[in-house]
Amino acid sequence: MLKTIKIIYQDKEVLVVDKPAGLLVIPDLTEILNKEFFTPGAPNYYPCHRLDRETSGLVVYARGKDFQERLMLQFKEHKVHKTYIAFVQGILEKDNFKITYPIDAKPSLTEASTLERRKNFSIVQINPLTGRTNQIRIHFKLIGHPLVGERKFAFAKDFVLKFRRAALHAFRISFIHPVNGAAINLEANLPEDMNKFLLLNN
Repeated sequence: MLKTIKIIYQDKEVLVVDKPAGLLVIPDLTEILNKEFFTPGAPNYYPCHRLDRETSGLVVYARGKDFQERLMLQFKEHKVHKTYIAFVQGILEKDNFKITYPIDAKPSLTEASTLERRKNFSIVQINPLTGRTNQIRIHFKLIGHPLVGERKFAFAKDFVLKFRRAALHAFRISFIHPVNGAAINLEANLPEDMNKFLLLNN
């Protein structure tokens, strides 16, 4: 299974992988990584954040609870910058915009830029500035442009374009290394299924 999971960055304290769609971070991906990289006497890898099952892309792990806590504090303090690529139904009018609908009665902010407009959908770059569960999927549904393939927050039958999952990929992440203080900036290319969708809907 590991051969389908691309290692983007690895050192003694930090591991960053490109999660395929269809895996849960906990337990699926975490169990695979700890089985593959098991070293007697060494601590396990622990995820510092999560992506939902359908979302592909970058996930940061720390080796040991101490480093996990340090990295999770960066997430809590909004010092980690995450960027996603999504395909959304319909043609977005604005090039750059913000979505501010509350989620679960909590303030929520998503910034987005329209990268390309095609016949029935738009390609969007997204920066969620708050970390609400399913924030991107909910926000785009609320503005009338649910993700292509969305089935949890929209009715797929209402749209011509079909996809086997919500078309969302965590493609860039930036954070500070928990030991040496270096700035870590990483990217993961679009997965095969999203690239194929673009080719078929050119």
